[in-house]
Amino acid sequence: MPRKPITPDNTYLRLATLCARSEQAEGDLRKKLHDWGISPNDTEAIIARLKKERYLDNERYAHAYCRDKLRFNGWGRIKIAFMLRGKGIEQEYIDAALAEIDEEQYTAILDDALIAKAKTLSGKNDEQVKASLLRFASSRGFEPSIIFPAIERLISTENIS
Repeated sequence: MPRKPITPDNTYLRLATLCARSEQAEGDLRKKLHDWGISPNDTEAIIARLKKERYLDNERYAHAYCRDKLRFNGWGRIKIAFMLRGKGIEQEYIDAALAEIDEEQYTAILDDALIAKAKTLSGKNDEQVKASLLRFASSRGFEPSIIFPAIERLISTENIS
């Protein structure tokens, strides 16, 4: 039985409902529309209507994404910015969202992640621990300028080895 074609109005309603539940990136919605076989003209009209009615806002999305990935995933600025660029978010919105990060909270998240990781590194000397922690923090997207002092604080206070 062939599928009933989706109309632009039905598509708009589906996406408006999705956007009302959680923030969405414009790039993700464009991909969804393409996958659904919506024409480029209809795609532009739907996106414009979603923006006009404030269901879709890349700046609001960037702020929400940044807060969530920092708080729940423990990601650093580099990884958050990279992922937002991959979703087609404008650089000015990325910069504004990253600028809102509280430095004390940011450092505390890195410190907590490093402490948890260090507990899994028994039987290694200080240099091996430092290298492992550096790779770990880098993979989470933290900047080297805060990774090195955090590792030094951890090594000096915890005396890991």
